[in-house]
Formats: sequence, structure tokens, C-alpha cells
Amino acid sequence: MSQIALPLDWPVADRDEDFLISEANRAAFEHFKHWSLWPVMATILTGPRKSGRSLLGRIFVRKTGGRLFDDAEEHEEEALFHAWNEAQAKRRPLLIVADEPPPVWAIRLPDLRSRLTATPQVRIEQPDDALLGDLIVKLLGDRGVAAPPELADYLVPRIERSYVTIQRIVDVLDHAMLSQNRRMTVPMARRALVEAGLIKRARYRD
Repeated sequence: MSQIALPLDWPVADRDEDFLISEANRAAFEHFKHWSLWPVMATILTGPRKSGRSLLGRIFVRKTGGRLFDDAEEHEEEALFHAWNEAQAKRRPLLIVADEPPPVWAIRLPDLRSRLTATPQVRIEQPDDALLGDLIVKLLGDRGVAAPPELADYLVPRIERSYVTIQRIVDVLDHAMLSQNRRMTVPMARRALVEAGLIKRARYRD
């Protein structure tokens, strides 16, 4: 796997080398690589919370000198309208991060609605198996927890495939390590995650 930026919010980092790329986010990554060829100098990036969309946006605008509207649904529509127009006039990219694109994202201002309807959209999907395992190991490592090589293989078939679940698993395992103060093992991780309800108890003996 190649890397570009961390897809979760802990710890906060904007380093290119921290983002793990898989098929779940490759389309967005490839789209941003070729921003200078965009016919419309703006893009709407959507995806699940904790998927790295905000962090990828910060890296993108840092590299390109563009502008970022994160959680765009919460911004004033007039401000976003003027930012869109300015991006076209100055040929500086505008990245709009939202939970969902229009028309799911209901926009009241007609002129903004028409512009965003014509704006390209890319999406980060929920993590695939490769990204799921790599993120757990990576985020544990960022917290100083050395995961055993077999941990990812054990967890991937047993957990929900979502970025929120990854965050919860890392939080639980980090807390378990702090409270027990010994080396991480698969049995230790399994016990902690069963107690937290992140692995079904029926699978405890696996």
C-alpha cells in the first residue's frame, strides 16, 4: 500500500506519508492528483465521518494553495457561493467537504445549488479489509502500542467495517494497554474487545 495522509482524527497530523491508500479512497486520491486539469475548479468530497476527508482536504489545499470548506453544510451559503465564483475566476481549486452531495444536501440558494450540481463529486468509501487492518496497526503504533503481526488478521473478519469502529477499537486497546501495562497480545485484545462489545462473545473462543 502507498501512503499519503492519516484517515482518522487522532492524532491530528497533516503528513503526506501517514495516509493509507486502498480501493476505498483511491478514486478521491487520483482525482486530486490531477486538479490542474479540472474543467470546474472545485470538487465536492463526501464520505463517512472519520474517513480522513477533512485531513485529505487540508493536505490538498496546502499543496495547491486552494481553499477548503470543511463541513460545508454548516457554512453560510452566500460565503460558499462567492468562494465557488472566486475559484473559477482565479483558477485556484476549491474543495468542499460534506456528508452527502446535492440533492441529498438541501441547498436553499438557487445560484449555489446550480453551481454545486455542476461540480464534480468524489467519495471516500467505508474501509476495505486491507485498509481496516492497516489502520488499526498504524493508529496503535501512533499511540506507542506495538501490535503483534497477527492482530490485524484476527480482527478484520470479526469487526464492523467502518472508520468509527476502527477509532473505538484503537481507543479500547490503548486503554487496555495503559491499565495492564504489558505487551499487547491477541488474547488480551480479544478480551478487551469482547468486554467492550466490539467482538461478539460467541466468537471469544476463536
